Amino acid sequence: MPDIDGIKEAKNFYTDRPQTCEGFFLKGSNSLDWGIKNRLARIFNPQSGRTVMLAIDHGYFQGPTTGLERVDINILPLAPYADTLMLTRGILRSVVPPSTSKAIVLRVSGGASILKELSNEDIAVDIEESIRLNVCPMAVQVFIGGEYEKESIINMTRMVDIGNRYGIPTLAVTAVGKDMARDAKYFQLACRICAELGAHYIKTYYVEKDFDTVTASCPVPIVMVGGKKIPELDALTMAYNAVQQGASGVDMGRNIFQSDAPVAMIQADGAVVHQNMTPADAFDLYRSLKEKG
Repeated sequence: MPDIDGIKEAKNFYTDRPQTCEGFFLKGSNSLDWGIKNRLARIFNPQSGRTVMLAIDHGYFQGPTTGLERVDINILPLAPYADTLMLTRGILRSVVPPSTSKAIVLRVSGGASILKELSNEDIAVDIEESIRLNVCPMAVQVFIGGEYEKESIINMTRMVDIGNRYGIPTLAVTAVGKDMARDAKYFQLACRICAELGAHYIKTYYVEKDFDTVTASCPVPIVMVGGKKIPELDALTMAYNAVQQGASGVDMGRNIFQSDAPVAMIQADGAVVHQNMTPADAFDLYRSLKEKG
């Protein structure tokens, strides 16, 4: 029983100051539940409103990708410079230290390899597993225009429904088939469909022409996918253009871990994303850090 005799009477109620209600910083997210917002605020930097994602989940369909042969050696040194790591539960449990403070994006769709039709995916990870692993969002591949388009969309909407129940956001990852046009019109379609059906944010490719129309027509944040390896200056230029045209972050993947100096490259990428550093200055930073080793 507490001793109430010595309790100081509360008197300062600040009656002259109304309680404030802070609006959420992230596009299209103000009406979401507290738990989802909290997880999104771990993915996206609240100061810049952007994220540097490092995706290393390539092995779920194509095995040991170049640069990902040894995640413990090649990737863990990069983790401190990323805002979030996108990976599979197998790599998370077997390689990533539980002491990490980085937001974890968990790949939850899968089922096909590069030897088969890639769009033929299903949900491969149960929501209880996502909760056990304390992940921030769950990532689902969506194949707009693919052979199994409908199935991939339903995979996403199922995870949106289940994730909303437990306060875990869903990331829709747009996939582009070999025979599909990579233009703004296609990505407007793919991103808008995912957003309309409940995805909390979307990962999609950059296009040089009219990328700003893709971000403008999508009511939730877009993270730009770096795609295949290109020269470092070109990659930094693409990242800069993407965020200047409305992207809420970048996922450079292969342009980081396949770089000649991955640690230097991810730091230069972060300067572009969070500090609006120009490509030329970021490339100078990359070369300087590379020389320091």
